[in-house]
Amino acid sequence: MNRSIIVVGLGPGGMECLSVGTLEILKNACKLFLRTGRHPVAGDLTGMGIKFSTFDYLYERYTNFQEVYFHIACEVTEAAEKGPVVFAVPGHPLVGEEAVAKIINLAGEKGLTYKVMPAMSFLDPVLVAANLDLSPGLKLVDGLQLALDSSRPEYRPDPGVPNVIMQVHNRLVASEIKISLMEFYPDEHVIKVIGNAGIKGMERVETIPLFEMDRLDWIDHLTCIYLPPLQESKTSVSRYPLDTVVDIMGDLRDEDGCPWDREQTHLTLKKYLLEEAYEVLDAIDEGNMYKLCEELGDLLLQITFHAEIARESGFFDMNDVIEVISKKLIRRHPHVFGTTSVRNSAEVSVNWEEIKKKELKEKGEIRQSILDGIPESMPALMRADKIQSKAAKVGFDWPDYRGAMEKVVEELAELKEAVSENDPNRVREETGDLLFAVVNLARLLKVNSEETLLTAVRKFKDRFNYMENKAAQANRDLKTMVLEELDSLWEEAKTELKSKKT
Repeated sequence: MNRSIIVVGLGPGGMECLSVGTLEILKNACKLFLRTGRHPVAGDLTGMGIKFSTFDYLYERYTNFQEVYFHIACEVTEAAEKGPVVFAVPGHPLVGEEAVAKIINLAGEKGLTYKVMPAMSFLDPVLVAANLDLSPGLKLVDGLQLALDSSRPEYRPDPGVPNVIMQVHNRLVASEIKISLMEFYPDEHVIKVIGNAGIKGMERVETIPLFEMDRLDWIDHLTCIYLPPLQESKTSVSRYPLDTVVDIMGDLRDEDGCPWDREQTHLTLKKYLLEEAYEVLDAIDEGNMYKLCEELGDLLLQITFHAEIARESGFFDMNDVIEVISKKLIRRHPHVFGTTSVRNSAEVSVNWEEIKKKELKEKGEIRQSILDGIPESMPALMRADKIQSKAAKVGFDWPDYRGAMEKVVEELAELKEAVSENDPNRVREETGDLLFAVVNLARLLKVNSEETLLTAVRKFKDRFNYMENKAAQANRDLKTMVLEELDSLWEEAKTELKSKKT
């Protein structure tokens, strides 16, 4: 018995789009199924006396397309088990035809033979209607899948290349697709809505902004959307998801993923975020670009980790993180992306603070003090510098470094007095005052106190390591040396290491 299926495409329009071979197959079919009778060729086939059945009734019986395609595949393969079957679909059988994919899978399971005949796809006349050159590339997107889940890379558009959205069945579907597309394109992005592509006398093309795409009253199952790529522009804000690392992190947090990654929370990850940030700083100080690249990746991983945890709870995802910072950068640089003019970086800083105030007001956040908004968890030296800088903006500052230097001398004297009094509480307080005064002096000298202290710590470490190595070469232990010997090694380390640098 001939247990076979021939899958053919009816092309995008009338009989002129059919190949001679496909027409012969349709004429000679013992059992002919059309996925849908809502196609220009269907009426022509009836006029030629060719009998066929359609599956249009399934679209009314089931609530989603997945069920419809499954039952189409079941009925076609069941019929093929009794004799040869021809199954015809609009366009090309392998372009946007999920029912064909299911039939091929079932045919393999049931041991049926099948053959797919090439045909003109709906894409061919769409390219003509959109006047589209394929050399820059093209992404074909299933609109139904996009509307259901725009987070999956295979379902979402690529704003860097032209995109064609198919399966835009009606205005309701168009509305859902539009909402998903607005995650990747500006609302005003100009698109083309194309209906009845390739059908003589019926083809329609309208060029409109994205936000209007569901307002057209003629959208039906023969409609698709063409989205040109986003032009590289300083004013274009679009979301470019970090697909690879985001998808890997999703897999790690999945049920079958890594137990350790699944256990992490925003709180447990805090220390790792801080560690990775400091390792980036180390790479910068070392001037090691290869290490910097790696450490920036580790830091990015921490950001991705937090975004994934937030996504799982329904708060935000990596796309939102990128969108927020992109819009903030544009908003806070009106001298670059707008019409504001500035003469120097000082005016940039003034504008920045004014824009921040406006943003806070719009969000309903009211800061009682100019010193509000400085993170409590910021390292002490950095926080002291930040507070002093903010206070200086209202004029509470020394005219120059000289007053700050005198203040350091004053605080040192007070610390000496506290030590002589043997008062632990006052010693602690005066030590804090002295450190605060030193930070103020460093700020007025245009010196970053945090980085300067880190440099001093590294310098001490290098000298101490030199002492350890010299002692080891002499079979000595630093712990057994007297203070005079240690001082001698220290001075030697200072001289040797200084000469190496010069």
